[in-house]
Amino acid sequence: MQHLIAKSQQKRAESDKGFTLIELLVVVVIIGILVAIAVPVYLNYRKGAMNKSAQSDIRAAISTVEQFYTENGNKYPDTGTMNTEGTALQLSLTGAATGTAVPANVSSGNELAYRLTPATASVATYYVICSWNKDSKKIYVYSGLAGGSVKESSAQASLTACLDAGN
Repeated sequence: MQHLIAKSQQKRAESDKGFTLIELLVVVVIIGILVAIAVPVYLNYRKGAMNKSAQSDIRAAISTVEQFYTENGNKYPDTGTMNTEGTALQLSLTGAATGTAVPANVSSGNELAYRLTPATASVATYYVICSWNKDSKKIYVYSGLAGGSVKESSAQASLTACLDAGN
């Protein structure tokens, strides 16, 4: 009886020598297909996150500008400078000794620009805030004249073009 068991185990051991080359190639092809699907999806998620970051910076800047307006006698801050990642949008009034410098922090990879447009005979004073992420290359805008939400700018050439267009 032991002889039959040993012979059966030997036959099984001889047939279990490993994977064939075809089996390994099939596994490699399947992994390649999964990677080909996953990488573009990941890159799209990453680009979407960058766009949301630029939009979020504008929303934070809107709050900062409105806080400044409230704290400084219902006056909007003067046009600011372009701000890059890690810096803060510093807002102040021209010629005013007072004026709270309220920072609106800019996220990594983003730039933010603010412009105040003085009142004219037909339009009240309003401001425009534009932001873009250097990797996603989309410019987003908020116009105090139009109000509403942050949207993609029609002027995608530069932040200055976005401020000039105001939309």
